[in-house]
Parts: sequence; C-alpha cells; structure tokens
Amino acid sequence: MKIDFEKCGGLVPAIIQDAQTRKVLMLGYMNEEAYQKTIETKKVTFWSRSRNCLWTKGETSGNFLNLVDIKVDCDNDTLLVQANPDGPTCHKGTDTCWGEENTPMDNESPLAFLGELQDFIVRRYEEMPEGSYTTSLFKDGVNRMAQKMGEEALETVIEATNGSRQKLVYEASDMIYHLIVLLTSKGLRIEDVAEELQKRHDPNWDKKRRAAKAAGEME
Repeated sequence: MKIDFEKCGGLVPAIIQDAQTRKVLMLGYMNEEAYQKTIETKKVTFWSRSRNCLWTKGETSGNFLNLVDIKVDCDNDTLLVQANPDGPTCHKGTDTCWGEENTPMDNESPLAFLGELQDFIVRRYEEMPEGSYTTSLFKDGVNRMAQKMGEEALETVIEATNGSRQKLVYEASDMIYHLIVLLTSKGLRIEDVAEELQKRHDPNWDKKRRAAKAAGEME
C-alpha cells in the first residue's frame, strides 16, 4: 500500500471507523512513524499536532482503538482505519467525536460481516501470523482444508437431523468459516459464491446454462 505522506507535509488524515457498526468515530493524523507503530502494535496511533509527538489512542484512558484494517484512498493521501474501540472514543466520554451513539447503521445486516470475515482471513493468508488456527490450516495445505470442510459439513447435517437449532447454527458457522478458508487458498472469495448464486436467481439461468453447454463453453 502506497501512502503519500509528503503531499501534506508529512501528515495524512486518518478517518477512524468502527469495524462492526461502520460509524465514523474520529479523525486524526498520522505520519509514517505513527502508521508503522499502528501496524506493529495493532493499536491505532496518531501524530499529535499540539504536543508534537506520537500518541496512541487509549494510552491514558484505556480506551484503545484495536486495528482491524487500513485502506488508502484513490489519491494515496487519506486513510480509512477500521478498528474495534475499547469504550468511548472521544475525550469527552462520548462514543464518537460527534456526540453520536456508536450503534449499527440502520441498513446494516449480519450478512455484511461475511465480507469482513473474508478480509480477515485474506490477511491471515498474506501475513501467516504464528499461533493462529487459520494460519495452521493454510500451512497444512488444501487437502487438510478440504477434510475440515467435509467434517464440518457432516456435523452440520447431523445437527440438522438430530440436534437443536442452536447447535445447528454453531456447526453451520464452522462450516462457512472453513469454506471461506478453502476458497481463499484457491484465490477465491465468498463473494464469488454469492455472485454465482445471484446468477442462478435469474429465471432464465438454466436456459442460459444449457445453451452455453451446448456451445461448448462449459466442461
């Protein structure tokens, strides 16, 4: 990721967004040192323009911002930092620096979390941190991942036929997690599956599929 720190004299704006609720929590500024410390410690760190020093949010109050992801905008000079806050973000004790309650957006759906989970698993695949179960799956290879996927699918079937609703949801969650891991290892995402399902929702999908097969476009 390329960040143009020099464009604005060594500092770039950093918009802090709650990774779960999507609410904007605050705006700070980072120089390259603050950015590197944020990456290394996983605690969002800024450059304080008033004190002229690094400042890790929460180092005094305990209300840390735990890093989830950082994106840079199209001009490479503004950061979108997604984090999970430990308590209120504003020094005045409010959830956000705009005095808003940090609650989910009205149109936020639990399904949106699948995209966040996919991004998290991709980062695990890229970084391979030690001690991570997801890392261990990637290191064990596709056969092990496929085996785990099969095991979780079987457990889901067992709970569907002889278990409780709660246990069915639990096992289905394991199955979907392992599916995302398997897809990631093959260079795919859960959105690719959603896109395929979206295509099949077209009333003419089966006709198109048969036509493509007849034309030799499908194996």
